[in-house]
Amino acid sequence: MKNLKRTNGIWFLTALMLISGFVLFSCNKNSSSSSGNGTGRLEVRLTDDPAVYDAVNIDVQSIQVNMSSDTGTSSGWRTINLMRPGVYNLLAFRNGMDTILASADLPSGQLSQMRLILGNNNSVVINGQSHDLKTPSAQQSGLKFNIHATLTDGIVYRLWIDFDANRSIVSTGSGKYILKPVIRTYAEAIGGSIKGFVLPAAAHPEVWAVQGTDTLLSLPDSTTGYYFIGGVNPGSWNLLLHAQDSSYKDTAFTVSVANGVVTNAGTINLRKK
Repeated sequence: MKNLKRTNGIWFLTALMLISGFVLFSCNKNSSSSSGNGTGRLEVRLTDDPAVYDAVNIDVQSIQVNMSSDTGTSSGWRTINLMRPGVYNLLAFRNGMDTILASADLPSGQLSQMRLILGNNNSVVINGQSHDLKTPSAQQSGLKFNIHATLTDGIVYRLWIDFDANRSIVSTGSGKYILKPVIRTYAEAIGGSIKGFVLPAAAHPEVWAVQGTDTLLSLPDSTTGYYFIGGVNPGSWNLLLHAQDSSYKDTAFTVSVANGVVTNAGTINLRKK
């Protein structure tokens, strides 16, 4: 088995005891088994470059994405739900700060375009005075920009919508302003994932993944034995396969996780004592 290094049962029992000692205090995550249905998770975040204004408020009402593999709609566009529709001050997200707008599972494949649909409550504050921001095109079809990112099954991706507020506001004179967004987008995979099978189901197995003080738990499917652990930091992880039925032996091995990659831990058959 590639990238796997087996260890003996004594090491596993020792590690399991260590886990029981710190599991309540360390970074605890519980990852249920995945169906492996060919989806990647996309997080959309909003950030901003520095600007000279007091505030730049945009009214975000909806986000739409276009997938090359998306056959769910005739237009190819699908809407993903916002965490909180409403007004966001872009200047609150400068110098590396951001806020999450939406999170959704999408079909694996090429993410080609995105639309940001704005409402009517857009404004810019200059020297303490608020001015309406006109966005006629955005109110019709949305602010559309190209993405060109590939979503992989089982991997979490984070996409940033980076507004350049300073260049996005145009003064027409007489105290009137128009929002003509200058936007940069960039995406990155957030960690990797681990998948595999542990059998037999009669052993009622648990799968523990341990890296330092980080502990993840997955409960395999009761019929197939399939398990999946997503959002895993890159590096070496100890997988501890614990049989809740004491008539079966526990086992353990290590796997190497890479950013943006689903590591296949293969099929492990727990043996009778």
